[in-house]
Amino acid sequence: MRLVIQRVKQASVSVDHAVVGQIQQGLLVLVGVEEADTNEDIEWLSNKLVQLRIFSDEAGQMNKSVLDMQGELLVISQFTLFAATKKGNRPSFIRAARPETAIPMYEQFLKQCEALLGKPVQKGVFGADMQVSLINDGPVTICIDSKLKE
Repeated sequence: MRLVIQRVKQASVSVDHAVVGQIQQGLLVLVGVEEADTNEDIEWLSNKLVQLRIFSDEAGQMNKSVLDMQGELLVISQFTLFAATKKGNRPSFIRAARPETAIPMYEQFLKQCEALLGKPVQKGVFGADMQVSLINDGPVTICIDSKLKE
């Protein structure tokens, strides 16, 4: 699994001009699932996500997590995180999980994040044409891949 995490002052996602998820201060998280992903990937990434210290403390240092800040999560599926661009100019998405694998993994990731955060997680609509709006805070953007563990 891959995550692109953006620290935001606010973010929202719309489908067909209707807002389906929105948050104030917190993290906008784009999630890509590949066929090789397991529950271990979900467990590791969800724990890393809610404990990632990328919010400023009173001294201006990145020492607080979204959990510490009582912030919110907006989690959006994005298969394009597994784009392969080595050959040619048209990306290949062969490593991205097919919907029958990706949807249950995405939903389990959402449940795990909700359990760790202790409150509902906002989300997009899997497979929909979504428009995402955000006010990036910092900007702070972090990419994490569960296979690389870095």
